Amino acid sequence: MPVFSLGGMRYQQSWDDLPLEDVEEENQRNLEAVVRRALELGVNHIETARGYGSSERQLGRILPTLPRDKIVVQTKIAPCADPELFRQHVHESLDRLGLEHIDLLGLHGINTYEAHWHSVRPGGCLEVARQLQAEGKVRHVGFSTHGSLPQILDTLRTDVNGGFDYVNLHWYYIFQNNWPAIEEATRRDIGVFIISPVNKGGMLNSPSDRLVELCGPLHPIVFNCLFCLARPQVHTLSLGAARPSDFDLQMRVPPLLEGAANTLTPIVARLDAAMADAVGPEVAQRYAEGLPDWQSAPGYMNFKTMLWLRNLALAYDLVEYGQMRYNLLGNGGHWFPGLSAAGLGAIPDEAFAKAVKNSPFADQVRGWLEQTHSLLGGAAVQRLSQS
Repeated sequence: MPVFSLGGMRYQQSWDDLPLEDVEEENQRNLEAVVRRALELGVNHIETARGYGSSERQLGRILPTLPRDKIVVQTKIAPCADPELFRQHVHESLDRLGLEHIDLLGLHGINTYEAHWHSVRPGGCLEVARQLQAEGKVRHVGFSTHGSLPQILDTLRTDVNGGFDYVNLHWYYIFQNNWPAIEEATRRDIGVFIISPVNKGGMLNSPSDRLVELCGPLHPIVFNCLFCLARPQVHTLSLGAARPSDFDLQMRVPPLLEGAANTLTPIVARLDAAMADAVGPEVAQRYAEGLPDWQSAPGYMNFKTMLWLRNLALAYDLVEYGQMRYNLLGNGGHWFPGLSAAGLGAIPDEAFAKAVKNSPFADQVRGWLEQTHSLLGGAAVQRLSQS
């Protein structure tokens, strides 16, 4: 595996599954130029998903023309209640990609215990994936997740049908909550693939001036990728290129890996200090402590996510990023669960106080949520695949 993977969700023409005859030649030429640029740079892992609209079909026009033993191809397919439908979807993806086998098959979006059960139950989708592996259609089987840490840990600890070979998950400077999952993966010799460190890591293609200042002399993209890859437990980062030039900043990272600690230490110290200055050192460390998960919160509000976004906006001016993520609450399904503070006014003071009584900041949480909604609330946002 290369340290960067070519993600396949930003260069396709459509989030609808278009027939190839509807794909514009200009878009297809760009996609193929991105793939060829990736290979020139040694980025030979190409990943996509059945749910990425026309991505698989468009890749199917170029992948069969490439030396098969020189590329590592991954697609991801959502587990479902009917394992035979999952099997059918895998065969359809192989047909779309124009390949006899895929190197990495990811069970896509094990974000809930329902998806977990569809995957690991006797006769479930993981068992089907292992059967396809035995037939030579699949080389390795993993899963992708946007789930909670306990749910990710439970999936990593799956032993039935050989468990999983790798995991795609979120972890980067502004979101380090999943580090215990990476440690668990390391103990189990499970490969670790970081999802979207550029976009979900802070919309770093268009970073705030404050973040640029704090990350200097590195571009925030270079800092964040180096921060991730400096950990030997992390194996590859998704590089979601939309055009050939999107590789340029990330390619500055590999030469910096030797001596990364000396480069990163002062930047991390500045970023940590900026957070402590903006919200207070205790709040920076303990803001989520004692708060209920969204399922147990009044109004199903995702307290922890909202306060995390508030802190990022105040410390690093990540307001645009915060607005994008905040307004997914209530619109992102199981990919971004829970609701925003839009309904906070309907929650009685007594019920709210009971919900936050274990927080060291119980008297301040309601005001912080009001501030967050004022700062970040706005028009509803859809996930990229829904847009």
